[in-house]
Amino acid sequence: MSALDLKQLRRALGAFVTGVTVVTTLDSEGNPRGFTANSFTSVSLEPPLILVCIGKSGASFEAFRNAGGYAVNILSEAQRDVSGVFASQVENRFANVDWVPGPAGNPVFDGTAAWLDCTMHEQVDAGDHVILIGRVIGFEAFSDADRVQPLGYCRGAYVSFGINAETLGARATRVGAIIEREGAVLLLTDKNDQSTLPTASDLGPTSNPSSLRAQLARLGVNVDPSLLFAVFEDRENEHLSVFYRAMFSGEKPDEPQATFVPFEEIDVADLASPADRDMLTRYIRERTTESFGIYVGDQHDGVVHAPRLQSRSENGGREN
Repeated sequence: MSALDLKQLRRALGAFVTGVTVVTTLDSEGNPRGFTANSFTSVSLEPPLILVCIGKSGASFEAFRNAGGYAVNILSEAQRDVSGVFASQVENRFANVDWVPGPAGNPVFDGTAAWLDCTMHEQVDAGDHVILIGRVIGFEAFSDADRVQPLGYCRGAYVSFGINAETLGARATRVGAIIEREGAVLLLTDKNDQSTLPTASDLGPTSNPSSLRAQLARLGVNVDPSLLFAVFEDRENEHLSVFYRAMFSGEKPDEPQATFVPFEEIDVADLASPADRDMLTRYIRERTTESFGIYVGDQHDGVVHAPRLQSRSENGGREN
């Protein structure tokens, strides 16, 4: 078998989109240590286990190898500088972030999309890396309403899993949302008695009466759509459509033309727009597996990008 071209292998692995984390622990003297990594994934819910990979040549390897646990800080889009600091040779990296000890005692950061603090469950030798399996003792995650988007990484560069609605506003003439409440989706009835998803000419703010946020507020659905679900060109009507998704936990709207319809009762054929039919069908399918993606293309053909954290690492994590 011929030897693999490691440079090309790294490039192939880099085509997979991941999140960005900073993995932290305390060394034997109680000093905080950490490294930037995208080699992170969930392992089990019962018991709650996660894993990260650390390179044996990394400066913090011995500290993690001998640690009683670690924390995974899932960085937000606003924390690119934090990712850069922990991927660099900067001394005293922890002086540049706000952190506190987590439930297991490991450093957890302020401003993250989420964090998980673990005790060490098992270590597995794997080539030039060691797989650290942690048992989750405590965690914190932010809801859609917090408008905190995770930081992404692909092909050696940071990517965004969200889209700035204000930036898109000049192009997007149709902005909509799939709003879910307890396994039911908000559907409106148009003047032709056909079902539609909530849509408007732009996302917001609520002070603009024609915006999507204002429309939802009038219906009593006080939710801020912030998770991107689809971006596609409507070539026939020459405009861009942008759709978001969000969860709503409030009371059902007291509006005859707005109804939360359970998944099993939805007949997508009743929706006025073919694009809405496709989106709602995909939403229900992806909801069952909790593996939402982002559709990019046109109203007929496109690609669903899945921004999920996996155990792939371009170089085992940028460890320092």
